[in-house]
Amino acid sequence: MAGLMAHFPELPSEVSPTEPVPMPLPEISAAELTVSARIGAFLFKNRGWLPILFIGVPLLAPGHAAPERWVIGGVLILIGELIRLAGVAAAGTTTRRRSRNVERLVTYGIFAWSRNPLYNGNFLVWIGFCVISGVMWFLPIAVLIFAAEYSLIVRYEEGVLESTFGRQYLDYKNCVPRWLPKKPEDPPQGEYNWGGAIKSEVSTFIQYAVLIIAFAIKGYYNL
Repeated sequence: MAGLMAHFPELPSEVSPTEPVPMPLPEISAAELTVSARIGAFLFKNRGWLPILFIGVPLLAPGHAAPERWVIGGVLILIGELIRLAGVAAAGTTTRRRSRNVERLVTYGIFAWSRNPLYNGNFLVWIGFCVISGVMWFLPIAVLIFAAEYSLIVRYEEGVLESTFGRQYLDYKNCVPRWLPKKPEDPPQGEYNWGGAIKSEVSTFIQYAVLIIAFAIKGYYNL
């Protein structure tokens, strides 16, 4: 029988041995299916447009720029960008992604203090520019808008991470606060790529420079 079977051509299988077997898609978590998470998914994919409101109003609305406000705003921007750099150095350039595909869960470094350090950094940067502009009436409005928009975005991201990493992410979520940093008792260790982080932020540095020049011109001409 073995000799007879050897003369028959081998029937092709559905999956060739040389082709990679596709991995099953992760189950979608209940957190990712909530209404707030779905709204957050839309904002997440279009979050590149969100700073326009935060910067546009302070840039176009009349305000009183003063030297002390430049100092306070500059300090806030510096702290915010240092937080961003620490986050990118740990997580890599995937922080600029627009898809829901996540390769790894980063829990060390600044991510051991807060689950959303990059957004904390963004908040300080945007508030810093608002202070520099002297349009102080917009400051509380900016805080409320940021809180509403990024709370929804974070709901979506948390749902995706729960879908992707399951119990591993839930354990991390239970130990690390969402927003306000908390010093970890036993912080995990990991790798950092500071050179890659700085390179990734070059476009951000250019944006800062353009905005600083724009606000300086606005203040000089009392626009």
